[in-house]
Amino acid sequence: MLSATRLSPAYPPLRCKTCASLLNPFSRVDFAAKIWICPFCFNRNHFPPHYSQISPTNLPGELYPQYTTLQYSLPSPNPNPNPNPNPTPVFLFLLDTCLISDELHFLQSALRQAIGLLPDNALVGFISFGTQVHVHELAFSELSKVYVFRGNKDIPKDHVLQHLGLAATRQPYQKGNIMMPNQPPAAVTRFLLPASDCEYTLNSVLDELQPDQWPVSPGSRPARCTGVALSVAAGLLAACNPGTGARIIALVGGPCTEGPGSIVSKDLSDPVRSHKDLDKDAAPYFKKAVKFYEGLAKQLVSQGHVLDLFASALDQVGVAEMKVAVEKTGGLLVLSESFGHSVFKDSFKRVFEDGEQSLGLCFNGTLEINCSKEIKIQGIIGPCTSLEKKGPSVADTVIGEGNTTSWKMCGLDRSTCLTVLFDLSSSDRTNTPAAANPQFYLQFVTSFQSPNGQSVVRVTTVTRRWVDVTVSSEELVQGFDQETAAVVMARLASLKMETEEAFDATRWLDRLLIRLCSKFGDYRKDDPSSFTLNPSFSLFPQFIFNLRRSQFVQVFNNSPDETAYFRMLLNRENISNAAVMIQPSLIAYSFNSLPAPALLDVASISADRILLLDSYFSMAFAHLLQAPQEDAQIIIRERFPVPRLVVCDQHGSQARFLLAKLNPSATYNNAHEMAAGSDVIFTDDVSLQVFFEHLQKLAVQS
Repeated sequence: MLSATRLSPAYPPLRCKTCASLLNPFSRVDFAAKIWICPFCFNRNHFPPHYSQISPTNLPGELYPQYTTLQYSLPSPNPNPNPNPNPTPVFLFLLDTCLISDELHFLQSALRQAIGLLPDNALVGFISFGTQVHVHELAFSELSKVYVFRGNKDIPKDHVLQHLGLAATRQPYQKGNIMMPNQPPAAVTRFLLPASDCEYTLNSVLDELQPDQWPVSPGSRPARCTGVALSVAAGLLAACNPGTGARIIALVGGPCTEGPGSIVSKDLSDPVRSHKDLDKDAAPYFKKAVKFYEGLAKQLVSQGHVLDLFASALDQVGVAEMKVAVEKTGGLLVLSESFGHSVFKDSFKRVFEDGEQSLGLCFNGTLEINCSKEIKIQGIIGPCTSLEKKGPSVADTVIGEGNTTSWKMCGLDRSTCLTVLFDLSSSDRTNTPAAANPQFYLQFVTSFQSPNGQSVVRVTTVTRRWVDVTVSSEELVQGFDQETAAVVMARLASLKMETEEAFDATRWLDRLLIRLCSKFGDYRKDDPSSFTLNPSFSLFPQFIFNLRRSQFVQVFNNSPDETAYFRMLLNRENISNAAVMIQPSLIAYSFNSLPAPALLDVASISADRILLLDSYFSMAFAHLLQAPQEDAQIIIRERFPVPRLVVCDQHGSQARFLLAKLNPSATYNNAHEMAAGSDVIFTDDVSLQVFFEHLQKLAVQS
């Protein structure tokens, strides 16, 4: 996370003609010759005429040292003065009808509320699916008119456009053409209408909607064609002009059993795949479904469109398979038990809210990274897709989305946080004396379409000093961010668990922690009692201890869908939120004192206090005092997806949500040592104290 003072110039950015980096405070300027020197490629660039008054006492905002982040609002390229100058976002709702009546009623109510919250000019489309896919023509208001697609086979994009009568409307973007990105082709407006124009028609369609009428034999699952429905939705959006930001909002209530993307058979005796099945390669549908969604992701990224998934069911729905399409397009993911649950209802409402509760959803983003020649980019972990733009800054080793210096982010919001991994072991560095080039530079250029359709370019440029650890590591130690390091390790471990066979995440984390403590700890050889850590590292072992026990590493108690959900949120949330996922916060309340942080330990449980546990995905507390309830609601209002709220009592069944996150310092092995009123955890897991003792012993070994 980069924090900096931000400036918003009223003119377009100035780029280096060689490497395309933007003018920034670290550029050297020749005021007499009106030339600036790029800090990345050292090329000399002439200032344009509107910079003619530049001088040491009259600097443009880009050159002020404190303005390391600048945000430019670009003018619309539309030459036609009459229409709205900004592109209009598209929201295409995809609704599952293989549901019981109550669940469908919850969905209908949520959709009506969402339509009322959308901006009047936002374009809206509607597709329902069950055994077949129904594309609703909202412009035909006289009666309900739908186009039906069979759900048992894949339908290419061109066939979708042809059957919908849209094949002739796809036109390449041309600057001189009247049809610009903010004006959808006329034929598409049969299916995509402004929210203000189609609200009545869409409400009528929702009123008439019934659970899927296709018969389901006893002992069978409904024939649900989720994959085909998503293909049809992507094909419909392909008729929009390039540059149009669009979101497919899929509301799914069960597993896909029909056509491409199926994750299980229709026979209820056939269980949905588990982690054990995936490990043993005993999930016959998994690889084929993932391949299908990879193709869908590629199509959506090429169109610049987003897939959001709201999955609500007691069984798995296929999030593990669909994860690639949601993550590569920067989509949102919410997993809940029912469409009537507050996790779904409140989260779904947040997507469309304005003001303070707005998520700040943006469209059609790209990220470019420029860096000094001594640094190479290995890749990014997070909601983006590599654009395969090669260059001298691309490293040989690829991690995550790599082999590029440019990435596509079809969807992003104010909390989107990516992990960029660099390779500092470049041979170029060994030939460059530190005195000659003591600084290196990084520039992050993000272009996107804001919620109101404005084209925006945000550029952040930072510099850091090279540190020679053979001389002194003090500067390196003081700059170590423990929370950020823990989040990076969690994301990297999750990626390796998904992409490397037989990867032992626990052992990998242990080895890295031992190496770090051996390198930066203070101790006498072979004397564990002498071991101490600098305060800059002192909390890091505790983060790793909790990461080893977290749902990101220990997956045996979760389904593949839940694991995919947890890891997707870990990969996209900001550092403070991701750190809470790894190491939950615990607040203690009592009648005699103010609320105070408590140790994440079973010893914190006492008969005379209330504990509020925030693990990001869920919150647990006892229902007695008003203060923890109010604090819980404050946290809930700030979160997306909205966390599950669990009210529990000591020794109650729901107390497992709290006990699972606490350090097991008291177990059945040492229960006799505990004070009256405290609790024990029935586990064989090691405690933080034992973990740290072993760490000290291994770190000081010769």
